[in-house]
Amino acid sequence: MTRNGQRLLLLIDDEPAQRRLIAAIAARGGWRAIFASDAEMAIATMGTQDGMQLDAILLDHSTMTDDSVALLGELRERRPALPILVLTANGSVASAVAAMRAGATDFMVKPLAPERLLCALDAAVTASSSGELRPLTEKIPALLGFDEIVGSEPTFRAALAIAAKAARARVPVLLEGEGGVGKEVIAEAIHAASPRGKKPMVAVNCGTLSANLIESELFGHEKGAFTGAFERKIGRFVDADGGTLFLDEVGNMPMDAQVKLLHYLNSGLIQAIGARHAREVDVRVIVAANKRLLDEVEAGNFREDLYYRLNVVQVTIPPLRERAGDIPALTRHLLARIAQQPGLVPLGITDDAMHLLVNYDWPGNVRQLQDVLFRAAVLCEANALTRDDFPHIAAIGSQKPAGGPVASAVPASGGVTLFRADGNLRPLEEIEADVIRLAIGHYRGRMTEVARRLGIGRSTLYRKLTELGIDNAA
Repeated sequence: MTRNGQRLLLLIDDEPAQRRLIAAIAARGGWRAIFASDAEMAIATMGTQDGMQLDAILLDHSTMTDDSVALLGELRERRPALPILVLTANGSVASAVAAMRAGATDFMVKPLAPERLLCALDAAVTASSSGELRPLTEKIPALLGFDEIVGSEPTFRAALAIAAKAARARVPVLLEGEGGVGKEVIAEAIHAASPRGKKPMVAVNCGTLSANLIESELFGHEKGAFTGAFERKIGRFVDADGGTLFLDEVGNMPMDAQVKLLHYLNSGLIQAIGARHAREVDVRVIVAANKRLLDEVEAGNFREDLYYRLNVVQVTIPPLRERAGDIPALTRHLLARIAQQPGLVPLGITDDAMHLLVNYDWPGNVRQLQDVLFRAAVLCEANALTRDDFPHIAAIGSQKPAGGPVASAVPASGGVTLFRADGNLRPLEEIEADVIRLAIGHYRGRMTEVARRLGIGRSTLYRKLTELGIDNAA
């Protein structure tokens, strides 16, 4: 850290324009950047007094030659605890995997959003100083349908059933749940199952945009509409015309944009900033919030009329800690998707490691589980993940009582909870319903296969669905 309290970033990049851009973005978050254009200069910088005070390194992998792995190894050897982030081209997952195996802390994919850079730098430094889990930037493409979403816990399947029914209508949907529970995945499933499935789905995270940019981002602007509007901008509503617009962290939307969103929902018309006339667009709106949106209404931060206009269908997604029985199946599903990434191979997981994952509290929910599994898969040299591949979780320890209901009820091979929270067995009817839900999810709604694997006839299966109150979409 520099004397004026700024954190110091060593940026290894041979493109002056990109260096200036990244330095300007980093400065917003209290970082001062120093530069190195190649490996030799970077090593030399590490020996200066500034280098001694480094808080993080950002390496543009595209500027490196064949010695990039050697450079990462030497940087890691010189500064074992220093966060090293790698910037890689879009789609270059194999390069990022190689970089992480060589000692990189995390990687980011171009084009790089300013907010993502600042979050990654702050998270890397926090993790380095506290020993907490570091987030992975790379997102495994979701684009799952309802039949591919893993989870058999009753509250989760009930939420999916509501979402599946809502998909057939044009009405707005409000998704609520903690960060990382999979709201965007469910929004994509709603879009895919709707009549608009072949049209575009456009996602906008209102939490990553400044208040004065959201209105322009959503509705567009005309050239000269305000200072800095050097050219006309087509808003995201127009981009999504005929399809779906997903607004994440909608509670962060400023009041002016809320008024225009309400006007669209009531009239079907939008008006770009500086435009003389409104235009009609056909967009299905799905919104998500990490916190209870009604609380924002009561606090005066969100319009009450807009809340009720958006909350035609509400889907509340439970956190992962409340559906621990889904962790084994979810873990294997994520590992299978991770194995499809370039440079990675299929991996198993030991019972001991699975027990560790099941008993962790997962404050970052499914997103954190995916990040943890991705990092473990990248660094694993065996053919199965063990407890040793999750050192941070093992160090934190179980967040649930040892030998408690979750630990004993969730076998590594299953996903059905046998015990209630008080330690008593659940009724057979509830367990049977969960097994059927699990089978429907596992076999992606292919009811003939579900019946065959359960050893019953199709007519018996449908009778049980009715008796147990199971929606066949759930």
